[in-house]
Amino acid sequence: MPLPFRPPVEPMLAKLTNDVPLGDHWIFEPKWDGFRAMVFRDGDDIFIQSRDLKPLQRYFPELLGPLKNSLPERCVLDGEIVIATSGKLDFESLLLRIHPAESRVKMLSETTPASYVAFDMLAIGDEDLRNTPQRERRTRLEAALANCKAPVVLTPATRDRATAVDWFTRFEGAGLDGVVAKAEDLLYSPGKRTMIKVKHARTVDCVVAGFRWFKGFRDQLVGSLLLGLFDTEGSLHHVGICASFKREVREQLARDLQPLREGARESHPWGRFVPPAETLPAEGEGEATPQRRPGGQSRWSRGKDLSWEPLRCERVCEVAFDHMQGKRFRHATHLKRWRPDKAPKDCTYAQLEVTAAIEIGKIFGA
Repeated sequence: MPLPFRPPVEPMLAKLTNDVPLGDHWIFEPKWDGFRAMVFRDGDDIFIQSRDLKPLQRYFPELLGPLKNSLPERCVLDGEIVIATSGKLDFESLLLRIHPAESRVKMLSETTPASYVAFDMLAIGDEDLRNTPQRERRTRLEAALANCKAPVVLTPATRDRATAVDWFTRFEGAGLDGVVAKAEDLLYSPGKRTMIKVKHARTVDCVVAGFRWFKGFRDQLVGSLLLGLFDTEGSLHHVGICASFKREVREQLARDLQPLREGARESHPWGRFVPPAETLPAEGEGEATPQRRPGGQSRWSRGKDLSWEPLRCERVCEVAFDHMQGKRFRHATHLKRWRPDKAPKDCTYAQLEVTAAIEIGKIFGA
């Protein structure tokens, strides 16, 4: 493609916060609950790239024609692929598109067609816009898509915080994921968390690195999933578990995770902590390492069977949580959904908001 730059390009990312930010320098947009997608167009040649830098056009053939009809002849856009059914976004229908046979993709593209929501422009013609401020990129995007037609749409945007808060409140029932805030002078920074996202629930994407059997049902029912997040050095830390499942889900997990057990022990990042559990040191004892690991005893778990089964670190799930205690979840999390569109390497602590303990600092002078 003779564009200013070629795929793959890492998308710019967002950091999670609890509230819509204050100030008059923000551009607010709805946060769409779909598959992140970069679109590269050069004439009749269209390439759709996923968040994890893989081609997506095979799974959404119904978008190729509309993208040609609505986009400038040569451009690079950032946006989201969504499926809307009955006035709501339907993420489950998106999941059905990944890895099925071509005939099934064709059938699904006709019964539950997807849409493309554009929210940023990275290039047009010979111009590379990545070092252009957000306010100018938005203006160029609006001009370029002034005559676009569904299923290609331009995301709404506002500078009014009250409108953004209203979106956050009202749009939740329609399946939108929250609100995104972009500083008006923000440059496009591939792979960096420079945007702000406010979601309706505190969630995070984690690597599923292992599991424990349900007590009394070894080789039959999964009791809990062991979750991991990567630090800035690339080490995978055990951050907690996901454990509230119905019996039929526990049975299904036992089947689904079986292939990931093959060869997991030899190459696992927690390999030196793999069972048997009775050989593991207690938390804070034994081998000196900053890496947080599963299986260690604590005053709350004395006498419990903490043995676990390692998995190849290839699956990602989104979990809801209520609070972080240090670098771990305080309580067990709740599985929201599987994320086949997310790469394990993207499951980092950077997803989480770091809130300064202002009151504690005032009291103790810290």
